Amino acid sequence: MPEADMIAAAQRGNEVAFEQLVAAYRSGLHAHCYRMLGSVHDADDALQETLLAAWRGLGGFEGRSSLRSWLYRIATHACLRLAAIRRRRAVPDLLPACADVTDLGDMMTEPSWLEPYPPMDPEARYAELENVELAFVAALQQLPARQRAVLILREVLQFPAIEVAQILNQSVASVNSSLQRARKTMAASQVPSQQAELAALGDRGRRELVGAFVRAWEEADVRAMVTLLAEDARFSMPPLPAWFDGQAAVTTFMTERMWDTPWRLVPITANGQIAFACYQQQGNDEPFRLGALNVVTLRHGHIAELTGFLDPAIYRRFGLDAMSPALAVSPY
Repeated sequence: MPEADMIAAAQRGNEVAFEQLVAAYRSGLHAHCYRMLGSVHDADDALQETLLAAWRGLGGFEGRSSLRSWLYRIATHACLRLAAIRRRRAVPDLLPACADVTDLGDMMTEPSWLEPYPPMDPEARYAELENVELAFVAALQQLPARQRAVLILREVLQFPAIEVAQILNQSVASVNSSLQRARKTMAASQVPSQQAELAALGDRGRRELVGAFVRAWEEADVRAMVTLLAEDARFSMPPLPAWFDGQAAVTTFMTERMWDTPWRLVPITANGQIAFACYQQQGNDEPFRLGALNVVTLRHGHIAELTGFLDPAIYRRFGLDAMSPALAVSPY
C-alpha cells in the first residue's frame, strides 16, 4: 500500500495501517534516540513516547513536510525533554585512572554511564553502523542537547538546514552556528571510525584478531594480550569507577585480578564493533556465568580501548544466556 494511502487509513483510526506506516522508520528512530541519549533504556522510552504522540497527532498531519521529517521532529523533542530531566550519560575516564588493582570502588549509579547498543540489522549500511559506534556516541554526549540534535539531524540524518530549523523551531542562522560549535567539539575528540578499522583488517584479519583475543583471554596469556593492545590502551568497567590507562596497567589488572578465575568468551557485536560476552567461573564445580560484555575499540589494528559493561540489565537486551557460554556461530 502506498504511504499516502496508509497515512489516510491511519488517520481514520486504522491501527494496523499505522503500524505498517511506522515500521520502516522504527529502527532508525530508535538509533536516533540512542545517539541523543546514550542509553538503550532511555531510547526505548523516547521511542515509545514518539510513537504514542505520532498516533495521537496523526490526524493533524497535513503533509506539509515529509512523514520522515515529522516523525524525527517528534522523536527529537521527546529526547530533548528526557535529556532535560535525566543526567547526561558519561564514560568512566572522566575520573582519574586507577593505580590500585585491589580497589575498584563501589558500583556507581551517578553519573549514569553510556550503554552499548545491540546488534543492528545485518543489512545496516556502513554509515548507520558508524553513527552508533561507542566512541562517537560518547563524544556526542559531551555536547549540549540542542547542539547534539543539530549535529545528528544535519550530519547523520542529512536533513537540510532549513528543515532542521523547522524541526527545532530555530532560525537557520542559529542552526548553522550550533553546527559549527558542535563540529569543533567533535573534531577535538578525535573519534576513530571503527567501520574503517574493520574494513582495513578485512574478513580474515577480523577473524584472526577475534581468535587471538579469545585465546589470550581464556588462557590468561599476558604476552599474547600485550601484542594485541595499543601502548596507550584503556580498560574501563562501568558502572565501576575504576579504569586502567596504558598497556602495562591493563595487563597488570588482568594478571593480578581478572585472571584469578577461568573465563570463556563468545564473540558478538555491539555498536557495530567487535564485542565479547565474557563468562566467568567462580569455582571448579560452578557453571560459567555471564560477567561482562566487552566492547572493543580499535586503532591501527590494535585494541585501543576495552569497555566492559557489568550491568546485567544490559545483557538481557542482547539476548545473552546468563549461565553458560553457548556455542554460537561467530559473527566474524
